[in-house]
Amino acid sequence: MKHFFLYSAFSIIIFSINASAQEQIKLQNKYTAHNKGKFFVSWGGNRDNYTKSDVTFRGKDYNFTLDNMVAHDKPKGWHVDYINPSKMTIPQTNFRMGYFINDHYSIAIGVDHMKYVMKQDQTLNMTGTITGNAPYDGVYNNTPTVMTESFLLYEHTDGLNYVNTEFSRHDDISSLFKIRNTDKIQINLTEGAGIGLLYPKTNTTLLGKPRHDDFHVSGYGASLKTGLNITFFKHFYVQGELKGGYINMQDIRTTQNPEDSASQDFFFLQRIISFGGIFKI
Repeated sequence: MKHFFLYSAFSIIIFSINASAQEQIKLQNKYTAHNKGKFFVSWGGNRDNYTKSDVTFRGKDYNFTLDNMVAHDKPKGWHVDYINPSKMTIPQTNFRMGYFINDHYSIAIGVDHMKYVMKQDQTLNMTGTITGNAPYDGVYNNTPTVMTESFLLYEHTDGLNYVNTEFSRHDDISSLFKIRNTDKIQINLTEGAGIGLLYPKTNTTLLGKPRHDDFHVSGYGASLKTGLNITFFKHFYVQGELKGGYINMQDIRTTQNPEDSASQDFFFLQRIISFGGIFKI
């Protein structure tokens, strides 16, 4: 009888170990258990906030700085233009395409299409000189000046394009939500860092000069992000992100004269929602 109980206990232990091993094999064989070699692509939208910025305008007959310019984004809201190929640059959008170099790390390229609009009719302290541009001629020394449209219209609305590459980490946290079958639904935490160029199309009317609106490589940016990714049925996901960074543009085109330019730097915060797919080729 003693041998029978020992044999039974031993059998139960072996069965439990075997069942656990089989379960581990099943988990390891799931599509979502490994990321290495997978590609992903996403498309989404953003809302943006910007810190105040000192903006300097330079030309043959003027050189002045506006202190603490206030600017805002230009949201489109939920709109069909996000998926209309002929109007996809009208809203604020985010495109990203990347590759997993191993199970936890990916590298990606993308464009953050933000919009930056100077708040019109705000009063800013102005320092510098203007000559030959009546009625604005004069010497300014922290002089309060109203930003009327006849004096300055200034916006990066097609847009404040941050063309960047990102290096990111991804961690499956599905177990925290007691999700076992990650091939049906998987929750991932992601963090990353990026660097890139600013390629804005700046819409400017300055000192009554003809309007200028053209794409131009104007500077550089750097960013950090964190986000939550929810993947459905192995291949489709929705991802929410907070992304903050620094933008420095020292060569912004402002008029049709290439001698004219502006410079500014500021920090930004994006709130992003994207929809995408992940797959192996």
